[in-house]
Formats: sequence, structure tokens, C-alpha cells
Amino acid sequence: MWYVYIVQCADRSLYTGITKDINARLTQHNAGNGAKYTRARRPVQLVYSEHAAGRGPAQQRESAIKRMGTAAKHRLIAAAAHG
Repeated sequence: MWYVYIVQCADRSLYTGITKDINARLTQHNAGNGAKYTRARRPVQLVYSEHAAGRGPAQQRESAIKRMGTAAKHRLIAAAAHG
């Protein structure tokens, strides 16, 4: 199972990625072994995740989220938090 996730960095910016293991990926980000973007913006905190049917769909959804503006990403996060 693949996941699309958004983390909030220490500078309050958002980073979107995909993974098969969210907990392991968060550990990598916070250890400085994740994406180059998050390395200088640690610690990161998971604020959103969703399941994807496979790697291809996960990459497509990641791309769609990355094209969203910041306000739209915050609405997505808020909507998921309120179920």
C-alpha cells in the first residue's frame, strides 16, 4: 500500500511526498536522511496522509497536491482533520 503525505516543517512550510511506510519516512525526514527540502527545515510533523492504490496513482496524487496553492493544501489538511 502506498501513501501520499504532507508534513509541516519547522518553518511552517509544507512538503508533500509518497511512501510505503509513513512512520519510517518521518523518521528519515527528522534524522536528516529524507528529502533535501526537509533536511534544513527539521523537525517535520505529519499533518495529512491518504492511501493510494499503487505507486503510479500515488505519484499522480502527489503531483496534483504539489500544484495546489498553500491555501488549498491547508483546506485539504483541515478537511481531513475534521473527518
